[in-house]
Amino acid sequence: MKISGAEAVIRCLLAEGVDLVYGYPGGAIMPVYDELYKFQDQLHHVLVRHEQGAAHAAQGFARATGKVGVAIATSGPGATNLVTGIADAQIDSTPLVCITGQVGKHLLGSDAFQETDIIGISTPVTKWNYQITEAHEIPEIIAKAFYIARSGRPGPVLIDITKNAQFDEFDFSYGKCTGIRSYHPKPVLNIKKVEAAADIINNAKKPYIIFGQGVILSQAEEQLKRLVEKSGIPAAWTILGLSALPTDHPLNVGMVGMHGNYGPNLLTNECDVLIALGMRFDDRVTGNLATYAKQAKVIHFEIDPAEIDKNVKTEVAVLADLKEALTALIPLIDKKSHDSWHNEFKEKYKIELEAVIDEELTPTNGKGISMGETIEMINKHSKGDAIMVSDVGQHQMFACRYAKFNSTKSNVTSGGLGTMGFALPAAIGAKMGRPDREVVAIIGDGGFQMNIQELGTIHQTKVPVKIVVLNNEFLGMVRQWQELFFDYRYASTVMVNPNFCAIAEGYYIKSRKVTKREDLDAAVAEMLASKDSYFLEVMVEKENNVFPMIPTGASVSDMRLS
Repeated sequence: MKISGAEAVIRCLLAEGVDLVYGYPGGAIMPVYDELYKFQDQLHHVLVRHEQGAAHAAQGFARATGKVGVAIATSGPGATNLVTGIADAQIDSTPLVCITGQVGKHLLGSDAFQETDIIGISTPVTKWNYQITEAHEIPEIIAKAFYIARSGRPGPVLIDITKNAQFDEFDFSYGKCTGIRSYHPKPVLNIKKVEAAADIINNAKKPYIIFGQGVILSQAEEQLKRLVEKSGIPAAWTILGLSALPTDHPLNVGMVGMHGNYGPNLLTNECDVLIALGMRFDDRVTGNLATYAKQAKVIHFEIDPAEIDKNVKTEVAVLADLKEALTALIPLIDKKSHDSWHNEFKEKYKIELEAVIDEELTPTNGKGISMGETIEMINKHSKGDAIMVSDVGQHQMFACRYAKFNSTKSNVTSGGLGTMGFALPAAIGAKMGRPDREVVAIIGDGGFQMNIQELGTIHQTKVPVKIVVLNNEFLGMVRQWQELFFDYRYASTVMVNPNFCAIAEGYYIKSRKVTKREDLDAAVAEMLASKDSYFLEVMVEKENNVFPMIPTGASVSDMRLS
């Protein structure tokens, strides 16, 4: 079948099972868009309002479904506008295939109109990238792109296609990629390492599990549940690990990290065995590495060899797909309860409950609405069944601390890169990927304005996303640091905001603003009962802080409650 390169791109996407893409057209990618027009009954294209929105929407789709998200952009500024989303996907291990147009092969290197070296620009933030200059390369390269993006530790791939390659014709055929000689995405499980890990775990007095997103990416949620229930080991989660184990599971002890729970952080430095499952010991989890879990034998289950011993020295490293490794581990684990060790977590929780949680969820201090009680109200009406997509800042930490989840892939947020502007487009992608689930975007007044134009995408597509802006009229997280560490010098953090509800109404999205606590319950109920998109602005306490907190560079043992 002799077809153009542009048509080949579409047929390749269809062959990979893609039926939804996000993008923004332009000159260098117009041949592909012309073919999209012809195939619109098979491949739905969502016109975002900014290319960064395309990348984040594709991320939200991927995180909520486990499938590869696809974003398309033109050359030059179109391609560079994708880069923030690509970098976000790289550090958070999100499978994306991004396709960009490029000037004709004969113009490469001539500083032609809208030419940028997107391969050079994106190399540090992609799992793989490639520039196609001949049409016949398209099937092989796109097949490799999807294989690389979804296999092993997932990540973003960028394919740049020159305009001549889109126009030229060739004899098309497509075969899915099943392996690349120089790429080994799935390490071979060493059963001896699993046996060594099991021996250490079975002899531990105070074993402790910290699980990350690797559990979700490897679809090992059931294995995690079986492991903790058989072993009786308390399990805490990183931000991206949240929802892999139901939040109300009796062995789920909470969140680790800078704004995590008091007990899970402090007791990291008191356990005798630390079992890390699919997490990478980033600085927000460990605090000062010089004092992190030095008393413990560390067992690290990880698929990426680059993460082994990178930050924390291990006693045993099990390099493997996590689902495969846990399946081998569970029969070797003794059934125990560790009741006295669990009681230590319960005692620390009582301290945190009295010092922080009670006042945050049910304020009695005469102050305004808190972010925490807003999240708790969403829990009340969603019953733990919603996907929550949070932006970056104080509201993100409150959402991750207090959101209740019954099932996996329910927490979508920007973890490693901390990208403000992530949530609104990511919520669009999450809802399109999982139309059967309620999707609630939790956003601050600062982050909302970074990609506010994606309200236009919601209006055009009629995707029923629920948007909650927690408005404290500050760049809240930066303001908190200025209060605590810069003597209240609020340099460039005060926000003078527009009428958000009027803007939402301008996009024909129903809106409501809550300023009084007594109106919050009914407003959240109305929002979640709506069959259409809904915008809810909640005016929250201006100078509320997120606690507990581990100051930057401090030890997890130095976590402060106020």
